[in-house]
Amino acid sequence: MTHSDTTKPSTFALLEKVNSPDDVRCLDKTQLQNLADELRRFLIQSVSQTGGHLAAGLGTVELTIALHFVFDTPVDRLVWDVGHQSYPHKIITGRRQQMATMRQKDGLKGFPSRSESPYDTFGVGHSSTSISAALGMAIAAKQEGKQRKVVAIIGDGAMTAGMAFEALNHAGVLDSNLLVILNDNDMSISPNVGGLSNYLAKMLSGKLYSSVREGSKKVLGKMPSVWALAQRAEEHVKGMVIPGTLFEELGFNYIGPIDGHDLDTLVTTLQNLKSLDGPQFLHVVTKKGKGFAPAEDNPCIYHGVSSFDPDTGQMHSASTPPKTAGPTYTQVFSAWICDMATKDSRLVGITPAMREGSGLVKFSEHFPDRYFDVGIAEQHSVTLAAGMACEGLKPVVAIYSTFLQRAYDQFIHDVAIQNLPVLFAIDRAGLVGPDGPTHAGSFDFSYLRCIPNIVIMAPADENECRQMLYTGFQLDGPSAIRYPRGTGPGVLVNATMQALPIGKGEPIIEGKEIALLAFGSMVQPAIEAGQQLGATVINMRYVKPIDEDLILKLLANHKYIVTVEENAIQGGAGSAVNECLMAHNIIVTTLNLGIPDQFIEQGSREECLAACGLTTEGIIQAVKHFLASKTCYQPQNTLAF
Repeated sequence: MTHSDTTKPSTFALLEKVNSPDDVRCLDKTQLQNLADELRRFLIQSVSQTGGHLAAGLGTVELTIALHFVFDTPVDRLVWDVGHQSYPHKIITGRRQQMATMRQKDGLKGFPSRSESPYDTFGVGHSSTSISAALGMAIAAKQEGKQRKVVAIIGDGAMTAGMAFEALNHAGVLDSNLLVILNDNDMSISPNVGGLSNYLAKMLSGKLYSSVREGSKKVLGKMPSVWALAQRAEEHVKGMVIPGTLFEELGFNYIGPIDGHDLDTLVTTLQNLKSLDGPQFLHVVTKKGKGFAPAEDNPCIYHGVSSFDPDTGQMHSASTPPKTAGPTYTQVFSAWICDMATKDSRLVGITPAMREGSGLVKFSEHFPDRYFDVGIAEQHSVTLAAGMACEGLKPVVAIYSTFLQRAYDQFIHDVAIQNLPVLFAIDRAGLVGPDGPTHAGSFDFSYLRCIPNIVIMAPADENECRQMLYTGFQLDGPSAIRYPRGTGPGVLVNATMQALPIGKGEPIIEGKEIALLAFGSMVQPAIEAGQQLGATVINMRYVKPIDEDLILKLLANHKYIVTVEENAIQGGAGSAVNECLMAHNIIVTTLNLGIPDQFIEQGSREECLAACGLTTEGIIQAVKHFLASKTCYQPQNTLAF
């Protein structure tokens, strides 16, 4: 099939008749496999043009169709975990023609969103929230006397998080009417996930087994010793063929594992489970990347993709970067941690399931005994690091800014209070673009700056990133280096590592009247703006401790202070400058530029920065408007959004 063939109407003859799940439910059961085949082809074709999440969605095509076929959505609630696997769901819930706008400005979001569709019952982006949210919906339905069904669909990766088990434990105690589906794409579809297992799933989810089981409870319940014996016998029988003892102990009726690509089994089992009361757990085994050979062979590479050739899977190269562009900040970190580990045997690397994204692939290969991927368990990753630090190791936690939010208490309670030497390499700080507000690292300056004992650094370029990582590693207390996604200005990275003086900024340009105090990624646009404004430009380097001496020195020959940061204005680096001035009882005309008090929606990173006025042109306009208005203090960006 050629690229052009897949766009012919006949290619998606059945899918094009599906504009809502009602249309799926009007189909004959025998038509569902044809629909699945078309949906999978359409998904490949669509994502090949826009980029986005691919492999996970390919694995849930049949499951998505079966769920909407069996359940009366959106009256019945489907709660997707994370949302990487929700593209098929978007396609058959009325958004097929909008798929070309996926993850673009004003287009479809890359994750389920309540504002986008009534079929998206819960907004997600981070993992392991589905069971908690679905349980809340089930409780609400019960209190309101509504008979709706609630289903949480969670992946095996997301099941590594403690939050998922907290919700399971609570749901079992409440005896809630909740169906949890574990989409397990880590297992292979081996012979045990086939005829016998599918048959058992149908039998154990059927009304006959359920009624016999409930009747036995009533009869044997009057004879405690006999009932206990019957329970043990049932557990032994199921345990021989079903790996669900844990979920049974949590109060769920466990069914599975079943083949998640067998529509007949899926539909029959779901229909049976729909009629049962109480907490149910269905274990479905799928293959990530199903139906697209490149994604099946390399599901990690095809988890999140740029545009690609749908025939070969060959990724299209991004627009040619400028010649001055150097390595990404992630690559700088990757090289540094390997170099540092060679020099210091105490170094250990920790990540919560972000080996590739955080740049730890080479480290994991070269130092496997010192590499720890804890799964999607951010809280655990931080306290694990604290325990290691107590015993003399030097942990480096590689984590996204938006994921560190999930371990905030552990950061304070387990690391900062004990003043332990844990280095946090915080990637994806600031605006990340297409992934939208759930993944934007907009708040780390603000939520970290208020914690005692911590040193916070923001590199202006690639070499400074390497030197700051080295600086933080030398400290005897907690430190954080936060850097954005993508490349820096293209500064040559020096192999030699040298510690920077703590809490000291670096003057870049000497000007008059206006002092631009820039942090991290904003240094380069501030330099360009400062050159046009005739302003002094300072690379502040440190958010905590802030360089008070430098700030006070600037006041001798500058009338205006302008701070620029890729972080929320509220409580951010600019606030640190304001506090410094107030602490010294100094009144000076000050403007804070940064991310305004709103969630910045998806778009390219450049579009997001422009929307916040965090570009060279934006800074110039904001400063000119500020000076013209003669306002002493602006609590937020002066541009309209």
